[in-house]
Amino acid sequence: MAQNTCTDSAASSPKIAFISLGCPKALTDSELILTQLRAEGYETSKNYDGADLVVVNTCGFIDDAVKESLDTIGEALAHNGRVIVTGCLGAKAGEGGGKLVQQVHPKVLAVTGPHATQAVMDAVHRHVPRPHDPFMDLVPATGVKLTPRHYAYLKISEGCNHRCTFCIIPSLRGDLVSRPVGEVLGDARALFESGVKELLVISQDTSAYGVDVKYRTGFFDGQPVKTRLLDLCTRLGDLAAPFGAWVRLHYVYPYPHVDDILPLMAAGRVLPYLDVPFQHAHPEVLKRMKRPASGERNLERLARWREICPELVVRSTFIAGFPGETEAEFETLLDFMREARIDRAGCFAYSPVQGAAANELPGMLSQEVREERRARFMAVAEQVSVAQLQRRVGALMQVLVDHAPALGRKGGVGRSYADAPEIDGQVRLLPPEKASKTLKAGEFTRARIVAADGHDLVAVPI
Repeated sequence: MAQNTCTDSAASSPKIAFISLGCPKALTDSELILTQLRAEGYETSKNYDGADLVVVNTCGFIDDAVKESLDTIGEALAHNGRVIVTGCLGAKAGEGGGKLVQQVHPKVLAVTGPHATQAVMDAVHRHVPRPHDPFMDLVPATGVKLTPRHYAYLKISEGCNHRCTFCIIPSLRGDLVSRPVGEVLGDARALFESGVKELLVISQDTSAYGVDVKYRTGFFDGQPVKTRLLDLCTRLGDLAAPFGAWVRLHYVYPYPHVDDILPLMAAGRVLPYLDVPFQHAHPEVLKRMKRPASGERNLERLARWREICPELVVRSTFIAGFPGETEAEFETLLDFMREARIDRAGCFAYSPVQGAAANELPGMLSQEVREERRARFMAVAEQVSVAQLQRRVGALMQVLVDHAPALGRKGGVGRSYADAPEIDGQVRLLPPEKASKTLKAGEFTRARIVAADGHDLVAVPI
């Protein structure tokens, strides 16, 4: 049994016993974990005596290695009782699809697979808090945020695999690179624990999360989680529930597998809100844009989504005056807006971007035509939005308060589940019905919608 240990730390530091089994690749994983432990001020040791916790890096390649790993875990549990397991055996399935380590040793605190330094550190932090660092402790666990304390953005991937002709994002940020699911979920938990009431999931293409890594299995809290949007949303809903927090999805391309998310929305696990960048509705324009879906299928998909989750709110963005767009093609877009009943919509007049392939397309429209079409689009979009908002009058809604001046007794401004910060409307809160009720920024309140005013709602807290 190969072992890798470090000693001679300050006696006051928490002590982590570390055992490394297996091949040189596992050894390098151990080195990374040990380096991080020491960097954070933990003492590490090869002895169980006096250790606050034991980490066992396992091997699962052949039967003898599996036996040695399981025996070592059992020995650590017998001598210490607090054990975190990492390495190849952590990813090895047992009978019935369950994880072998949990089946044989159900008392282990956490299990991760190989190459999982951050997941191991997250587990260590949960069970043996990190030693105080007078410098690093000036920075909150969630990092420095530019948003108000009660909402935060969570980026799950970088880059994009599409080659839309109007966009240069791939040349700036590269192809899709999904963040490890355990890392994403760890960040989400830290944000909820810090007081965040609304988590906004973002990326260039949220629906494609995990495509680049073939939806590989990651680990969070010792449990396997697929790097896939459905699995991520399920676990985010689990994390948000104890805090009563919201999870909102942005930049969701209308792929068929998004259908699987709608039951989570209908059940209240994720907000029934989808930010879907349709961009246009006419098939020929979408083809010139090199978009991944057609207008007809989008109407069908929206209808199916609303069947599953009638409370669904959809926001989207569109481009008017794309090169070669005819008046008939633009009218198709307006018809789509009316039929699709897009709750919130933004529109850009096409603007050439240096390096974008669309600049070379024939049929470039004049700036005047592009702007005129944008104005016509927004007029229709406002009509649709106002009609959708009027349906809310009389309803009771949960509102997240963003601002509450005058000690919260004279009303304030907030948002319903239908309103993402900065880009959608607001809920203007009148003075509460009860004189004793106060509003507080960053907290939820129940409110009765009494009017719709443009893109906003007016409500009375109850």
